[in-house]
Amino acid sequence: MASIRRTLSPAYHDRQYQNGANSPFSPSHHKLFTSGKYTSSLLAVNLRRKAWRKSLYRCLVFFALGLLLGMTPFGHVTTDIENRDVFFEIKPPHVNVQLDSDNRSDRMSKRDEILLDAVSLGVDFRNEINTVESYRYDFEPRKQLIVITPTYNRAMQAYFLNRLAQVLRLVQPPLLWIVVEENAASYETAELLRKTGVMYRHLVSQKNSSSVKDRGVHQRNLALEHIERHRLDGIVYFADDDNIYTMDLFDSLREISRFGTWPVAMLAQSKNKAIIEGPVCNGSQVIGWHTNEKSKRLRRFHVDMSGFAFNSTILWDPKRWQRPFSNSIRQLDTVKEGFQETTFIEQVVEDESQIEGTPTSCSRILNWHLHLDAHNLPYPRGWLLPRNLEVVLPVE
Repeated sequence: MASIRRTLSPAYHDRQYQNGANSPFSPSHHKLFTSGKYTSSLLAVNLRRKAWRKSLYRCLVFFALGLLLGMTPFGHVTTDIENRDVFFEIKPPHVNVQLDSDNRSDRMSKRDEILLDAVSLGVDFRNEINTVESYRYDFEPRKQLIVITPTYNRAMQAYFLNRLAQVLRLVQPPLLWIVVEENAASYETAELLRKTGVMYRHLVSQKNSSSVKDRGVHQRNLALEHIERHRLDGIVYFADDDNIYTMDLFDSLREISRFGTWPVAMLAQSKNKAIIEGPVCNGSQVIGWHTNEKSKRLRRFHVDMSGFAFNSTILWDPKRWQRPFSNSIRQLDTVKEGFQETTFIEQVVEDESQIEGTPTSCSRILNWHLHLDAHNLPYPRGWLLPRNLEVVLPVE
């Protein structure tokens, strides 16, 4: 097989290079080769950047064009929905049911029972808004109740105060319980009041009550003075700690505007009968009084101390109620026992026309006045008995 060998040209073979200046393998030739590669890579990068920018510009142009087209109104849209009541009505088709019955009237009646009535879903935005606004602007805050309780150290004091405190805890706020002790504040009473969870004020009356038949007179007057000095606004109610109260009583107190009263059931001193003392009403108008023969002709108003309540502003704002005199309203310690109520009420109202009977027609007993205190049992220190009660109960 023939082979062809190509020899170097004498021109290249015999060419001499001085110091390698014109040699193809010289550093100058190497720089030319490398610079060419770098230039081509830069061109490729620039081309890619231009293509990316071009596509980005196109996207932005189309996005702006679509946004403008979407915001351009091409027709008339009714927007008076706010001025109309929206009402949706769904009427399902009648259901045809074939009943095998010989009686045609019976078949028609059964068919009428099976037919579905039209279901309508009404949405009345205007009525809903009016309802919300009525609830928002017709809200009235509850009146504050100011309950005054005179108390003194005795055997049943802890039981009475705890029982009354549990009742007051169930009353809707706001409620202020003013507890007044005589001579000095006992640690036991202060500790009990702190644990009740009821907003209270603990006062002490320094006046001697030994010569007064109703020992709570000075204590109630101190509470009235406290209300007048601090201008407390609310309904004042004298609640002795040995009485029994219903929750409906405290709800009805907030309905009183000036002076309200109601009948009270009392257990007689003989413990063998109950006596009702209080107003006889026609609606909310007082037309008479429940009383006994003993006090029929002597008392002007036949009301128990726990059978009335009044607005506290009568004590410190006489101009509002057009009182003819501005003297302080207090209970009198010079009157006989049983006349504290009527002499006090005579300072607040003029006659029955200014008295409100509650509840309607004064037909319910809201509290009881029971004489259950143990007078002969000494007051135990710290309300603790040294030993258990010696009581034997038979087991049935």
